[in-house]
Amino acid sequence: MRTVFLGSPPFATPVFERLVRSGHRPLALVTLPDKPKGRNREVEPSELALAARAHEIPVLQPADPHAPEFLDALRALAPDVLVVASYGVILKPALLELAPHGALNVHGSLLPRWRGASPIQAAVLAGDARTGVSIQRIVLALDEGDVLLAKERAIGARETSGDLFDALALLGGEALVEALDLLEHGRAVFTPQDGSRATYARKIRKERGAIDWTKDASELERAVRAYNPWPLARMLDPKGRELNVHEARVVEGSGEPGSVLESGARFVVACGRGALELITVQVAGKRALPAAEYLRGARIEPGQRVGTPPITPK
Repeated sequence: MRTVFLGSPPFATPVFERLVRSGHRPLALVTLPDKPKGRNREVEPSELALAARAHEIPVLQPADPHAPEFLDALRALAPDVLVVASYGVILKPALLELAPHGALNVHGSLLPRWRGASPIQAAVLAGDARTGVSIQRIVLALDEGDVLLAKERAIGARETSGDLFDALALLGGEALVEALDLLEHGRAVFTPQDGSRATYARKIRKERGAIDWTKDASELERAVRAYNPWPLARMLDPKGRELNVHEARVVEGSGEPGSVLESGARFVVACGRGALELITVQVAGKRALPAAEYLRGARIEPGQRVGTPPITPK
């Protein structure tokens, strides 16, 4: 099929690469304008734009994808369908209705569960056993379009959102190609979502990573995985230094929430219920360390209290 791909990295990059290798090679990539990066704030192309150019696929970067001149340029390509993965712009009817088959979105959950901006983190945070990707028709309502195809996988007990993000991007590429095959051969069946089963994943903000030690250890362990690699779960050590927690696990133990139970070979902190062993931590601005290595220089004693970073209201 004649496709135009709209997306932004990093999630869209593996999806795009899989589409390029299929029989539905994109006519063009539509992505956001390049932004300044790095310490020198130089404008650099994204990994997705570089991938498209490497495959000799035109790259379009409109400031407004609904501008009449851009819509005219897109119509001139005569796409059968638009395919979208993490584009980052709400699409309006003028764009959604441009291609005969409309626009299909690669969404990182099993809809209608976890509609919204952060479905992967939400699945980890909730302790879901399984997740997946859905290929849905884009409509004006948030992630409410009919589903053409879904593929699922288990969530590993130690998987972070970063791990799952990478896996679902690859799975999303496979699902998209399969969905386009169905559409091309007239075998596509779009299934309406059951709105009564819908759940929503709100946008992740940095303050969400602040660890509240009054919560259950199992909930905090999931938060550590859900917020890795961003915004990372964060705490204050007994001296008031902010630590990022990259890895943790639930262990036996009890005490006042936030009290240090062990600080030698292991770094164990009491929670509202149970205890959390901190496995990998990072002083803000420095490299991540095994907790035992961090403890050798931190001079933390059992009985001391860790804390929660202040949360700035938004």
